[in-house]
Amino acid sequence: MPSEVRHQVDGGQTYPVFRLTGVLDAATAPSVRSGLLDLLAGQPEAVVVDVRQLTVGDPAAVGVLREVARDAAEWPDCHLVLTAGPDAAAWHDAGLPVWPVPEEAFAALGDPEPRHFLRTALDPVVGAARRSRELVTEACGRWDLPELAGAACIVVTEMVNNVVAHARTPMTVLLALRGEGVAVAVRDRSTYVPRFAGSPVPVTSYGGRGLLLIDSVAQRWGSLVLGDGKVVWAVLDPPSNHSAGAEELAMQESTAVDYR
Repeated sequence: MPSEVRHQVDGGQTYPVFRLTGVLDAATAPSVRSGLLDLLAGQPEAVVVDVRQLTVGDPAAVGVLREVARDAAEWPDCHLVLTAGPDAAAWHDAGLPVWPVPEEAFAALGDPEPRHFLRTALDPVVGAARRSRELVTEACGRWDLPELAGAACIVVTEMVNNVVAHARTPMTVLLALRGEGVAVAVRDRSTYVPRFAGSPVPVTSYGGRGLLLIDSVAQRWGSLVLGDGKVVWAVLDPPSNHSAGAEELAMQESTAVDYR
C-alpha cells in the first residue's frame, strides 16, 4: 500500500504551524517540500513544522526539510524550526532547531515583527509597476531607509513589468526589512523562470534586460520555484560608493523604457 502524508497550516498561532501527519519517505517527501515552499512563498517571519504525528518511513527523507531550509535561506530568510515531541533524535538530520511543542518554539522565536513586512496583490495590467513603486516608497519611508528607495523601485519595476509582459498572471509584491536593508520579491503563477547570462541582451529578450538592471543594483537576487509558479526576489543593502555608482548607471538605463 503506498505511503501518504498530509499537511495542514494553522495560521491562527503566534507563527504559522505546518502540521504533518502520515509517513515520510521517498515517495511523500516531494509533497512535503511543495507544501512547505508554498507556505514560505508568502514570506512568513517564521514557520513551525510540527512532525509529532509524522512517522519516518525512510530516515534519508528527513533531508527534505534541510533542503527546503537551504533553498529558502536567502529568501524569505524565514526561521524554520521543528516540534517533534520527545522524539527529537529522529529529526537530527533535518538540520533545524527542534523543540518539544509549538509553544516552546514560539517562546524561543520571540514576538513577531509585523511592521517589518508589507505586501500587495496586483493584476497584470498597465499601472501595476506604478503601484508597486508606491509600496516600495512607503516601505522605505516607514523603515527610515530613503536611500534604498531608488534602487528598490528599479528592482520592483523590472520584476512587475516582466509579469505584466510575459507571465500575465496575478502577482503579489512582498517587501521586508532585512537587517539594515530591504528584500523585494514578486510572486506570480508562471513556472517559467527568466535566465540571466551576465551580459547585455536584446531589449526583446524575456527577462534578460530586466535581470541585468536588477543585478546592477541588488547585492543578491534569485528565484524560488513553486508547484504553481515562482518567486523572484532581490536583497538590497545600504549603498556604498561602488553600489551608488551602479545604481546611477541603472537609473540612466531604466529611464529609456516606459515604466508605466
